[in-house]
Amino acid sequence: MENAAEYTQRLIKSGARAHKSMGQVFLMSDEVIDSIVSASTLQPDVPLVEIGPGLGVLTRMLAPRVKKMWAVELDQHKIGILTKELHGQPIEIINQDALKLDLFELWGDKKGYLIGNLPYYITSPLIMHFLEQADHLSGMTIMVQKEVADRIAAPPGSKTYGILSIAVQISAQVTKVRNVAPSDFWPAPKVTSAVIRLDLRPYPGFDVDKKDFFRVVKAAFSQRRKTLGNSLTGGLGLKKEDVIERMQGVGISDGRRAESLSIEEFQVLTKAFQV
Repeated sequence: MENAAEYTQRLIKSGARAHKSMGQVFLMSDEVIDSIVSASTLQPDVPLVEIGPGLGVLTRMLAPRVKKMWAVELDQHKIGILTKELHGQPIEIINQDALKLDLFELWGDKKGYLIGNLPYYITSPLIMHFLEQADHLSGMTIMVQKEVADRIAAPPGSKTYGILSIAVQISAQVTKVRNVAPSDFWPAPKVTSAVIRLDLRPYPGFDVDKKDFFRVVKAAFSQRRKTLGNSLTGGLGLKKEDVIERMQGVGISDGRRAESLSIEEFQVLTKAFQV
C-alpha cells in the first residue's frame, strides 16, 4: 500500500486540488495517521463516522477496522475521488454539511465514534454540534488548530481558559494526543495543528440546569478584564450590591476573575443567581 505522501501526491498529480474557501489541507504523515488511529476507539461493531475525509488518506486506514463507516464530505469533487479510491470498502459517503449531520439517522440508538480533521473556520460550532448528540456518541478524535486545542484543554487559572474550555469539559474528558506541524500537510497551513481525544461522559456531580449555568458563565466572561462582580452585574443585568450579596452568600469573592473559577465554582455561582 502507498504511504500517505505517495497516495496524496498521486492524487494531486491526477488533478486533486485543495480549496481554500473550504479550508482544505491534505494530511501526508503516516506518523500522524497512526497516532489518530491508535488514540481512537475502533471496534468492528462500533459505528464510525469521519468528518472531512478529503482525499481519503486516513479513511482508507479506518474503513478496514469497522463493519460500517460513514464519511461526510461537502466537496463534490472529493466525493468522486473517494468513491473511486475506496471502492469495495464498507463505507457510505455522504455529501452533506457536517453541521447538519444527525447521528441518530446514521446508526439509531447505538453509540458510535467520530474522527475528523475539522475545518478551522467552523471548529467550535462543529464540536458543540456533536457534543449535543452525546446520547449517540461515545467519543471523538479530532484534529483542530493548536490554539483551539489549548483552549479546549485549558485548566482554571490559565489565560486560555474560557467558555469553550468549560463547554467541552462538562461533556467530555479531554486528552491532548499530539501536535501536528504545518509540514505534515499539503498545502502547508500557516498554523500548527493538534490532535485531541474527547471521551464523552456526564461531568461528575454536575447538578444545575445547563441553560442557567451557561447564562452565568457567559456573563462572567463577557468582560474578561473586569472583576467577576462587575462582569456579572453587566452580564446579568442586576444591581452591583445584589451581585456582591449573592456572591458573598456562597463564599466567592466579587474581586476574582472569571478564568479563576472551576466548573464546580461556576455551579455554586449558578445556584446563587437562579431565579
